[in-house]
Amino acid sequence: MSSTNSNVYKLAIFASGAGSNAQQIINYFKGRNDIKVSLIVCNKPNAGVINIASNENISLLMIEKEVFFRGNAYLEELMSHHINFIVLAGFLWKIPELLVKAFPNKMVNIHPALLPKYGGKGMYGHFVHESVIANKETESGITIHYVNENFDEGNHIFQATCPVLPDDTADSLAARIHQLEHKHFPEVIESVLLKS
Repeated sequence: MSSTNSNVYKLAIFASGAGSNAQQIINYFKGRNDIKVSLIVCNKPNAGVINIASNENISLLMIEKEVFFRGNAYLEELMSHHINFIVLAGFLWKIPELLVKAFPNKMVNIHPALLPKYGGKGMYGHFVHESVIANKETESGITIHYVNENFDEGNHIFQATCPVLPDDTADSLAARIHQLEHKHFPEVIESVLLKS
């Protein structure tokens, strides 16, 4: 994929929460000339990721529902930052078709389960881990996938697994899943970019 105005991949990270994955990705690409986190996009005014953007001196775009879903989906704002790749890192809104079409195979998401199991609307965070435990699964993991018009249905890029232990709670399983996310997500983003 050729990038806008230069040979630099300019990433926008969309996040709704604390931003631990966003921080890992920022750290991973810090100091690189070819891949740069240029923008944090957030839909929650009290999200921890806002502080990360400030601390890392990365531009922040706060978005609201009406414009995102019924307006221009903030496409002009993304273009003004020369964004050419989008990473969803704990972003809880569905991506509008306008953005999906503007970034074909240039948008990835991480999901805290082994898709196609435990995906879809409402399946995020503890809801996923509680369902995995309730169904007595022996393993869970992460799925990194391209984003299409439907929740969690884009083509898979990478999966990693971890055991579900008999005494696991949603919190203890979440901690193990987070380790997988932090280890693999930045590396997979890099491999997708360098292959494109």
